[in-house]
Amino acid sequence: MKLSSEEVAQYLRKHPEFFEEYADMLADIQVPHPHGGRAIPISERQIVALRDKNRILQDKLGELISFGEENGALTEKMHRLAIILLTFTRLSDLLHGLRFNLREDFAIPHMGLRLWSIADEDPALPECTPPSADIRIVAESLQHPYCGTHVLDEIKSFFGEDAVRLRSFAMVSLRAEQTIGLLVMGSEDPQRFYPEMGTIYLAQLGELVGAAFARYKLAESSEQQ
Repeated sequence: MKLSSEEVAQYLRKHPEFFEEYADMLADIQVPHPHGGRAIPISERQIVALRDKNRILQDKLGELISFGEENGALTEKMHRLAIILLTFTRLSDLLHGLRFNLREDFAIPHMGLRLWSIADEDPALPECTPPSADIRIVAESLQHPYCGTHVLDEIKSFFGEDAVRLRSFAMVSLRAEQTIGLLVMGSEDPQRFYPEMGTIYLAQLGELVGAAFARYKLAESSEQQ
């Protein structure tokens, strides 16, 4: 009766004592080398398998370390941004500080922003230009940051002459109990903001920026009372 390979494997799993009884035979068994055609002892084959497994684990460990370093660097950048946003009290200074930080620390050269429900809006600031109902609807509908290549033409107009060069966008709603604005970041690289990318830090960025403008709004409201 001829046994199948699976039956032999099952037998060896159920009877590990076989390897003790026939230890000398195992030393004589030759198997193909996994990385070449030559035959090697089964013990050497096990060593090769362990080396391959160790190499895979080392690669995974390297990836985890790399991810940890990247996350650590992002955390530091978010911390610096939070400090900057707390520094300013005037709306124009706050907008300038946000734009500068996104450009210098996050390498995002293009920022578009529209705000509403802000006390004492300065008509000279383009960020305070009343947006259309469509923009407000977009901001209200965003439960999570949007990343991709398609945005409304009105949103592209936030970037002025730079709009024609932009190929990908990230949109984040700014909320303070209610939606008060829409932050849009643009890039010439079509893969900078892509649909499958993680958005945890973008969401945190939106929360920080929204809280900063809400603080300004409350401060202005208090001064008027």
